[in-house]
Parts: sequence; structure tokens; C-alpha cells
Amino acid sequence: MKILLILLSFQLFASGNQRADIVTNKVKSTFDQSHKLLTEILEKNLVDGKVSSLFNYQAVKSNPKKLNDYLKSLESVTKTDFSSFSKDQQLSFWINAYNAYTIKLIINHYPLKSIKDIKGEGGLFGIGSTPWKIKFIKLHGKMLSLDDIEHGIIRKNFDEPRIHFAVNCASMGCPSLAKKAFNAKNLEELLQKMSLNFINNPAKNNFDKDKKVYSASKIFKWYGSDFDKKHGSFIRFIKKLKPDLGDLSKYKIQWMAYGWELNETK
Repeated sequence: MKILLILLSFQLFASGNQRADIVTNKVKSTFDQSHKLLTEILEKNLVDGKVSSLFNYQAVKSNPKKLNDYLKSLESVTKTDFSSFSKDQQLSFWINAYNAYTIKLIINHYPLKSIKDIKGEGGLFGIGSTPWKIKFIKLHGKMLSLDDIEHGIIRKNFDEPRIHFAVNCASMGCPSLAKKAFNAKNLEELLQKMSLNFINNPAKNNFDKDKKVYSASKIFKWYGSDFDKKHGSFIRFIKKLKPDLGDLSKYKIQWMAYGWELNETK
């Protein structure tokens, strides 16, 4: 009798574990870590431009289903689900969320000439208001803004200054959008590629070797401290990417005007 009870208990325990595994696998499989939908959106609507990659907002506004489906998939991820993601999966999630919700913000207000034309929040009588503070994103049970994602989550929790070449503010002065979504498998490669693309783009960063003048993107002016923590300075970071420039510390730095016009193609 004792042997029968032991066998029965073992079967119940094994059955319970099997059910738990099924539930766990179901939870893990509900979210596509490859972010395939976003890659499909980018591949269909993103083209290379002389200054920056250009996005077809008009086309997505006319047929937003795939974007909405992707955003729903992000919104389906609970805080508990997210805690089981690897660090690279988490960072990829937030980069992609920022870029996808920026597209959503633009098409919600399209047509427009600049993201800055969108009436935001903050400032006295609307002066100094910003679209990046609009809380229109519902993730992990909270209403978030683009600023919340970039500054309150990504910059706060990830020691990775290259995210400034990955998140896109829908403007010509921004680093180009990548033609594929970030995921844990391509994160390192894509971050490095987008960093090089940005540094090597003379419309964003221009190095006059003869006059020893570096015309730099204001991204380094605004977020230089992020590079200080990991690389000592943004100059040292750039030197690692472009050792052929010689001693960048001898270059005079001047800041380029930042282009806020919409990075749009039709």
C-alpha cells in the first residue's frame, strides 16, 4: 500500500511539474523575442537618405494594423514576464518600444513637419512643452512617456551609451533608424553598426583633419556624461571607432545645428 501511495504521489508531482512547464513555456512563447513584426514594418517603410534614413509615415497611417499588432504584443508583456527576460532581451524590448511608439506618436498627429509641432506637456502656459513627456504608452501596467522610457528606464538601468544611436526621435538630426528590430541575438552587432553609421555620417559628425576641427552632433553635448561613465569621454569613444583620426583631443569642437524636420519619405 505504501508503495502504491509513493508511486501515486510521484505521478501527481510529475504531472504538476509538467503542467507548470507547459504554463511557463506558454508564457515565454507569447512574446516574439525576434520582434519580427517591427522588422517587417521597418523593411517595408524605411529607405536610405543622404542625411538620414527616411520613414513612410503616410503609408503606416493609412494601414496601421501591423504597427498596432506589434504595440499590442509589447503591451501584453507583464512585469512578471519581463523579469524573466535576459538583460539583452530587456534592452532590445525598450529600444524597439521607443522607436515603435515614436512612429505611433507621429502617425497620431500626421501630417506635420516636425515632431516638435506636437503639443506636449510641461512648461508654463505650454511654453517649453514637449511631445516626449506625453504619457500615451501603456506598458507593465503604467502610463509612460517616451522620456520615461529613454531617461527613466534605459539610461537609468543600462550602462550602454550606444543606445543614443539606436533610439530615434523621428528627426533628420537623429541617428538613422535601423532597418531591423533589435533583439538579443543582434543587439551587440546592431549597436556597433548604428554607432559607426552615425559617426561616419558627415552630415552628423564631420572631422576636418587639416584644420583639426570636429563639427559634432549635439547628441554628444546633451548626453556626453553617458559616455564619460563607460569610456572616459565621448572623444575616447569616437577614437576607438575611428583610430585613423589621430589625437582627437587636439581638435577644436564645434556643435552642429540639430535638424528637427521630420525624417519622412512618401
